[in-house]
Amino acid sequence: MTNPTDQLEYNTEREHLIIPEYGRHLQKMINYAIAQDSKEERNKLSKAIISVMGNMQPHLRDVPDFQHKLWDQLFIMSDFKLDADSPFEKPSKETLSLVPEPLAYPQNYPKYRFYGNNIKTMIDAAAKWEEGEMKNALVFTIANHMKKSFLCWNKDTVEDVVIYDHLFELSGGKIDIRNTDKTLTESSQLLKMQRKTNNYKKSNKKNYRNRKRY
Repeated sequence: MTNPTDQLEYNTEREHLIIPEYGRHLQKMINYAIAQDSKEERNKLSKAIISVMGNMQPHLRDVPDFQHKLWDQLFIMSDFKLDADSPFEKPSKETLSLVPEPLAYPQNYPKYRFYGNNIKTMIDAAAKWEEGEMKNALVFTIANHMKKSFLCWNKDTVEDVVIYDHLFELSGGKIDIRNTDKTLTESSQLLKMQRKTNNYKKSNKKNYRNRKRY
């Protein structure tokens, strides 16, 4: 009779995840795409994988070069073994093996550290966009993400005007929506969404622990 413990799959025995944030299931999809004989099928699967990756980071969809970044990550996670057509120049292992310069944290705004470097990068990118509906949509997406980050740091409430002031300061005065009539997502709704996410993570962790007992 087979011992049930012999069928357990431990993390130490699993394949190394190159970009762990995307999870093991996505890595398996990439490995499956690599194994396909038909390039047409590999191209089809690659586009589907890119779509899944984009859905995992919806707040960054309108950021310039986002699609380029996703395709680069796809080839990186395939260990450069995926032979598929890309709308962008494929990265090379040699280029990525170069040691990158460390990212300098924006020391001009240490009091806003809770927003993170990604927010500052998005703000800098948005500031360079031409005025119009797309820029306006991106700015309010960033503002909502800032509000969510603020509430993660200070789990109470925050007025929209505070976020608008911070956005104005972090953009060096280039983005000014302080007089807008538009409102951001309610703090209570963002906190509720955050609690749902936390509860979901706790539930998954609990289920995982229960499974390990068998």
